[in-house]
Amino acid sequence: MTKIAILGFGIVGTGVAEVLTENAKKIALSAAEAIALKYILDIRDLSDSPFADKCVTDFSVIEQDPEVRVVVETIGGAGVAYDFTKRALLAGKSVVTSNKELVAMHGYELLAIAKAQNVNYLFEASVGGGIPIIRPISQCLAANEISEICGILNGTTNYMLTEMAAKGVPFAEALKDAQALGYAEADPTADIEGDDACRKICILGSLSFGRHIYPDEVPTEGITKVTPEDICYAKGINRKIKLLGRAIRTEDGKVAAYVAPHLVNTDSLLANVEGVHNGITVRGNAIGDVMFYGPGAGKLPTASAVVADVIDCVKHLKARKYIAWEQGGPAFSADPKTLVSQWYVRTSTDAFITESMSAIDLAPKLEEWNAECAFRLLD
Repeated sequence: MTKIAILGFGIVGTGVAEVLTENAKKIALSAAEAIALKYILDIRDLSDSPFADKCVTDFSVIEQDPEVRVVVETIGGAGVAYDFTKRALLAGKSVVTSNKELVAMHGYELLAIAKAQNVNYLFEASVGGGIPIIRPISQCLAANEISEICGILNGTTNYMLTEMAAKGVPFAEALKDAQALGYAEADPTADIEGDDACRKICILGSLSFGRHIYPDEVPTEGITKVTPEDICYAKGINRKIKLLGRAIRTEDGKVAAYVAPHLVNTDSLLANVEGVHNGITVRGNAIGDVMFYGPGAGKLPTASAVVADVIDCVKHLKARKYIAWEQGGPAFSADPKTLVSQWYVRTSTDAFITESMSAIDLAPKLEEWNAECAFRLLD
């Protein structure tokens, strides 16, 4: 039997505990041994929880217990979660996480520590919720040279854009509706400004291209400038507006990564990803284009991905899974402004499509036209 601990008992943490308990027999068969939850770390009073007998408030209890072989980190953020993750890995424990911010900022370092300690650092749930994407890229598509990752990576903004298109409502009303339904936080900044999608494309790009892509290297634009008029105009030319994260290998071997709204052709698979769902396309030189689709968030879908990683860790306690990438930096990053595409431009008097050009060439024209916004087109 393998003992594990959960750090943070919020939505995802409770979901992990529930899946481990309710599906214990199936999980034991998949892992070839039973998996038991020994500790839950949280600073809150959890005396009313059915798991109250497992609760601790001191991480060192988990850190120093040799019975705990796998630690599940669902705290979130890159503060105390970073400290606890690093300490767990250095203590010889594998770590599973759903924490996109931590992986995007410190993935290279934490993977290197895991390698040195011959343990695993797995993060399937950090991108796409319950959608399998990390494992397929690292294993199933390993024979491919990947040239582009492109996807709808944030369910909140995709829901809002879907509602704006279906009902003709403005941005503020769509956001209020998303908050009422629990799809958006009270502070929705990370979603609507594109930060959440940025972290996810950093992880996917790092994994696909072998160099760490840091969030501060990724130009990021959210959906706050999108209006019902933009959506109506897009519909008139058989397109939908979607917030996309993209990472593209350039001819010189660098990677251009960015997040921004795009006008997507209605014939595209991504155009038909609606509501809170995510859709991610991967382009490889052998496979061509493949797409991964499903619920991008939620308690049990995310917990499903976390527990799958726990099973993987238990099956590989003595044999490390190979997931890693090299250090990145400005020398390996290309400026997305150099990418050529057609553009949708909205001015105070009109909206129109420009010829294909780079953002660098477009910039002086936008000033000349007194443009209010410009979005790339994706075919």
